[in-house]
Amino acid sequence: MTPTMLRQLWSLIEKTQANFLLKLDDPSLVQWLLYQLKQDQTLNHEQTDILSDYLHNRLSLIRDLAQQRS
Repeated sequence: MTPTMLRQLWSLIEKTQANFLLKLDDPSLVQWLLYQLKQDQTLNHEQTDILSDYLHNRLSLIRDLAQQRS
């Protein structure tokens, strides 16, 4: 995962309405974020798997940040 991909991911999380992030269950949140990232760039299977694992490991942080903004 490149630094650019990380910046795009966290920028997407910050730009997305907090209530939307909080209302999705974990699998739906990961899938939605991956889908949004794929709209901006082409991801191969390996990159998608790495991003998915990264997101699953950071779901608590993503939800905590969204909760602070809501």
